[in-house]
Amino acid sequence: MKARNDISTYQRQGFGTPLELKPPVGLLIIDFVNGFNDPDVFGGGNISQAINNTVPLLEAARKSGWPVAHSRIVFADDGADHNIFSLKIPAMLTLKEGVHNSAIVPELTPAEGEFVVRKTVPSAFFGTSLAAWLAQRGVQTLVVAGAVTSGCVRASVVDAMSYGFRPLVVSDCVGDRALEPHHANLFDMEQKNATVMTRDEALSALAEITA
Repeated sequence: MKARNDISTYQRQGFGTPLELKPPVGLLIIDFVNGFNDPDVFGGGNISQAINNTVPLLEAARKSGWPVAHSRIVFADDGADHNIFSLKIPAMLTLKEGVHNSAIVPELTPAEGEFVVRKTVPSAFFGTSLAAWLAQRGVQTLVVAGAVTSGCVRASVVDAMSYGFRPLVVSDCVGDRALEPHHANLFDMEQKNATVMTRDEALSALAEITA
């Protein structure tokens, strides 16, 4: 009963208005790196499943010729760029350029011409050239996959919206180490920042606007 009351409040106040999907389309894959695929490091929950679900999404994006960007958390080898994020989560400082846990998982290895964003904060946009890279390629709808839903995905989606992109969060291609924040943040992003669809729903909808 409480969930029904919650959604009715959002609807009554005008949240959750559908975003029209417009071409051109781009794909952003956030922090699907080895460390986030390992429950003993930064992983757990449904992250590994989300990585597996993203493989066909990436294949479809490449086949369709979408601009594709990936992000990684990469701190300087000497930790000179440590910040409030790494104070809050000190283990993040272990993610260096040449470290296995910071490398993108093999099944999603970037292809030539795909942009790899190195960042030291949750958002893939903050302090990077990602927005300019997407804008140069005319992207209007930004398809989002990655980890974690409640952290770097959420931060990147809010910034994508703020920069004028139309975020499309692929619900089964984003993952979190805990399912409660995963579901709560999908709900909240759908109400305030983005369109949320499953991978198959998203590919079907995008095929219609790019045909």
